[in-house]
Amino acid sequence: MWTLHYGGMTSQMILGMHLGNGYGSQGSAWRFPGVDPTNYTSFDAQVRYARAAERGKFAFLFLPDFLALQADVERESPMITLDPMMTLAAIARETERIGLVATGSTTFNEPFTIARQFKALDVMSHGRAGWNAVTTSDPGSAANYGQAIAPRPQRYQRAHETIQIAQALWGSWQQDAWVKDAATGRFADAARIQPINLQGEHVASRGPLPIPPSEQGQPVIFSAGGGENGMELAGRYANGAIGAVFTIEDARNQRQAYREAARRAGRNPDEIKFFAGVMPAIASTKRAALDRRVALGELTAPSRVPYLGSMLNLQLDVSQLDRPLTTAQLANAYPSPFDPRSARALEVAREGWTIRDVLAHGVIDYHPTPVGTASVTADHMQEWFEAGACDGFWVSIDVNEDGIDTFVDEVVPLLQERGLYHHDYEGSTLRDHLGAPAQYGLDPRLANPDR
Repeated sequence: MWTLHYGGMTSQMILGMHLGNGYGSQGSAWRFPGVDPTNYTSFDAQVRYARAAERGKFAFLFLPDFLALQADVERESPMITLDPMMTLAAIARETERIGLVATGSTTFNEPFTIARQFKALDVMSHGRAGWNAVTTSDPGSAANYGQAIAPRPQRYQRAHETIQIAQALWGSWQQDAWVKDAATGRFADAARIQPINLQGEHVASRGPLPIPPSEQGQPVIFSAGGGENGMELAGRYANGAIGAVFTIEDARNQRQAYREAARRAGRNPDEIKFFAGVMPAIASTKRAALDRRVALGELTAPSRVPYLGSMLNLQLDVSQLDRPLTTAQLANAYPSPFDPRSARALEVAREGWTIRDVLAHGVIDYHPTPVGTASVTADHMQEWFEAGACDGFWVSIDVNEDGIDTFVDEVVPLLQERGLYHHDYEGSTLRDHLGAPAQYGLDPRLANPDR
């Protein structure tokens, strides 16, 4: 086995699977042939998809969350699962190795609630839980809690306090406190289960949390926030960072920024793994893959034409949807500096595809979209990984019903043959899968831990 050394990277990539609403990452996946349209409320479907990802030896499932209704429900399904923690509790009982990462807002949750829910999931799953700690800035979400959005500095100060209090609560039941000696009648050592008595500017908790450690001690922290404040949060606490990047250069820079943030916090930068997103379109040929995406975008393509025009600094009309850009349009087109996806959109348009097919290339999707056979996706992932752009990927499948199995059966073997991906799990906990160090309670290495 060869070893790649690029800023602390190991020889094999780590994969996570995006799991959302029970259908897939495309808004029309609910009406795709073979999909049960009732899967929005089916925990059995979510379990089935999780087990498919586990068959592919994925390190973790990643469940985003949003605290208000986003979708145009006349035609599209909401993109978020009914409740991430309930979904992962169901999955935990039907899987054995795959990590379980859920998003939880530090803005609208009390730290005791967060600490209790995630550590209970961690114990239930035998050490596979992770918390994607995020702040919330959406006014609609705030309205659901009868609140207004606080200024950014206050939101992030509350986030620091919430994470620190949650970690202190996780450690408040010390690792050797549970005696459980039936012969002597001694259940636990009360002296080793102590209040934390932490008071911040925004949140507080007395403790203790009456939950013993899991096999990995306590949940792993993830981060999906950007900007200076998000980087600082990740640098202090996270072992996994979910990125939104569209070029290798941007991914390298973002990965390095996370590593530098960890270094500034007094941590080893290798402890934070950066995951780039990928939204593959896989079929037997490129045309078949595009046709799949064309079908999924049937209802949304017309509304996306004006935005594609703004990306290319052109006035595009829906009447041109099934025609390529004209020679004059291509001569005048240039990528918008305000959207990092624009350069790729122009590259695809110059290949002569119709506007509908340009959109089917995923140029307005949230992550890069390799289109074609499984090898196209494997090549994309290999190129990014070997360029030091990421430590792995979080994979967002268009239609879960068949797409996860396709990825596992066709892409994973290619990555394994190339020595880029493991053949089996080497450990049983999420910390094992990430190579994250043991931690119980607060991290004593943090610079200025009482911020």
